[in-house]
Amino acid sequence: MRILFTFAGGNGHFQPLVPIAKIAQQKGHHVLFAGQKAMKSMITAAGFLASVTSGETLSTSPKRRPLLPLDSEREDRDLRDGFATRLTRQRASALISLCNDWKPDVVVCDEVDFGAMIAADYLNIPYASVLVIASGSFIRTEVVGDALNKIRAEFGLSPDPDLQMLHRNLVLSPFPPSFRHPDFPLPFTAHSFNNQDHSHIESEFFQWRTDRDLPIVYFTLGTIFNLESGDLFEKVLLGLKDLPINVIATVGNEIDRNEFGQLPQNIQVEQYIPQELILPNCTLVISHGGSGSVLGAISYGKPMVLIPMGADQPHNASRSEALEIAKVLDPIKSEPNDIKSAVMEVLTTTQYRINAESLQDEIMNLPDTKSALQLIEQLATKNNKISHLPA
Repeated sequence: MRILFTFAGGNGHFQPLVPIAKIAQQKGHHVLFAGQKAMKSMITAAGFLASVTSGETLSTSPKRRPLLPLDSEREDRDLRDGFATRLTRQRASALISLCNDWKPDVVVCDEVDFGAMIAADYLNIPYASVLVIASGSFIRTEVVGDALNKIRAEFGLSPDPDLQMLHRNLVLSPFPPSFRHPDFPLPFTAHSFNNQDHSHIESEFFQWRTDRDLPIVYFTLGTIFNLESGDLFEKVLLGLKDLPINVIATVGNEIDRNEFGQLPQNIQVEQYIPQELILPNCTLVISHGGSGSVLGAISYGKPMVLIPMGADQPHNASRSEALEIAKVLDPIKSEPNDIKSAVMEVLTTTQYRINAESLQDEIMNLPDTKSALQLIEQLATKNNKISHLPA
């Protein structure tokens, strides 16, 4: 079987597809990934064939930009004008051409790759979408509906006022169902599964710890918003430096860790470490609240301090706060002492950890990635007819 995996965005859109693609390769299926040019090296490093398609979203400037105040209208506008308009139009055309050449039996796209859905609709290829936004409340019909229907019309497709295209055939969700916002329930075509790999052992990066009895705090701002964070790295590290903890901070390949000067022995700054090497060994996660970071933390039962800056992050942070698995801070207003207090509150309040471990149990009880691949195989071979049970 030929399976085309597509994603519109960066690492956070790519990684949720990887476990399914690996299982597909192991089973002997032909796998091809289609993403923007900046992601080609990451795709090939993961062991997959890559086809470069249009729809650039990643900055070419390695410099940190000023931190902007949270603005939900700005984020909705960026989603509509960026992903739902520019990227959708570009990627639909590019993916139609690719599909005509490669002839996939099925397309598997991230939930924001609207262009892949339109291309598959246009060519009558069955497709599945993989959720990449934890809360489920960021992509809303009133935000992206008009833009997507305009592009559907450009390709001669019928109007879709309720955006059935987002979940028409099959939706695969790697998130615990109870994390999703209750006002945005999973569609009936959704199947939840556990795509987390917990086979990793303690990493060599922890050998630097001067006091192994102290808890480890993991601090990251992801792979996109790390460059939109202004002085947030400095503020957080300043707030943590005097606490009785060990800190491992990852700042991204674009940022020189020497920018942070001489740090206390209990703080280690690296450009990049896969989070699965850190999460089993840490006690608390400080992050921007990106969906991948949040899912990683709760899959290991780790409570969080979240400092959302944009995109889906405020939605995930709000949901985390409602479930009492995280303390949420404002990125502009919070000072080092606020960060220090939040970290100590979460570390010393057992209920945060208990609630996070409850979500971990929920994830561990979900069907594994093989079940997701089986559904994709059924989709490709049974002419879009799958028996959908409650997600």
